[in-house]
Parts: sequence; C-alpha cells; structure tokens
Amino acid sequence: MEINAREKSNVVIFDIEGEIRRSDLTDVTLHQLVKDQLDDGKRNILLNFRNVEFIDSFGVGEILASYISTHNLGGKLKIAKISKKLYIIFQVTMLTKVFEIFDDEDVALDSYFKD
Repeated sequence: MEINAREKSNVVIFDIEGEIRRSDLTDVTLHQLVKDQLDDGKRNILLNFRNVEFIDSFGVGEILASYISTHNLGGKLKIAKISKKLYIIFQVTMLTKVFEIFDDEDVALDSYFKD
C-alpha cells in the first residue's frame, strides 16, 4: 500500500494505492497517518480509494479507527471514488451507514463546507 497526502480547500486528501491490509509492522498505518494530520490541527480528511484494489478486516479496522479518531476531535472523515467491489464490502460491514461516500472528489470536497 502506498499513501500520498495532499491538501485542497482545507481538506487533507489521502490518495491510497494498492491493498489496505495487515502488513509488516515497520510500515506506517493509515490510522497513524490520519492521527498525524489530526495532531497538526487538520480536521477534514478525505480518503481517495480510486486505486485501492483490496481491503481486509485489518484495513476495515484502520478505516474505522481513523474515523473514530477524527470524529472524537470534531472532524470529518469521508471517502471518495470507491470501487463497486469495495462498496459491497462496506455494505456488508454496515460502513455505508457510518461514512459519507462520494463518486466524485470535487463533490466530496464541497460537502465539507455545506454543513
């Protein structure tokens, strides 16, 4: 898994590529990267899943932990560009009831400022 962070319109966007799954313990986890942004005072997080091919239960846990950490600090964590295959996993695990999921990144970015 490779994760690159960028910022647009006061939202930190994590472009994730590959598989979100348990890996070597030396790798930095998605949750840790989100926590680092939260520690820097960032509260709007968008996970871009356009290039995510697979997610296992560890990955689901990482995403949930990231959501909880963000939510507990008054922030918002949302998801964009999830594949149909991964969307089914989100439906089965009931994550579609937890996360706002968008097909388009720009629509997702606009949603942070409509509340």
